[in-house]
Amino acid sequence: MTYVVTDNCIMCKYTDCVEVCPVDCFYEGENTLVIHPDECIDCGVCEPECPADAIRPDTEPDMEKWVEFNRKYSEMWPVITRKKDPLPTAAEMDGQDGKLDKYFSEAPGEGD
Repeated sequence: MTYVVTDNCIMCKYTDCVEVCPVDCFYEGENTLVIHPDECIDCGVCEPECPADAIRPDTEPDMEKWVEFNRKYSEMWPVITRKKDPLPTAAEMDGQDGKLDKYFSEAPGEGD
């Protein structure tokens, strides 16, 4: 099992999760985060830290696409290990449907 970031993170990018990760497996894009599925040790401490409920275990239905999404971008983006301010759009975008198709950016974030 691994944990993955889903589209609930897009345009919010809360980083509470990265502070508690014991193996630093989060990677930062311009407007979202991802978890490297091969680096995640399945401890689950990140899941309850996410205010947007964007982190899910891969054992839930239809998570295969998110495992591959997280794998792809974690190999392209810089690692993030410190908490940063969420995006200014976080409050209004939290819980909005269809964010992957509407807002996702492949651009990398700044990382640490």
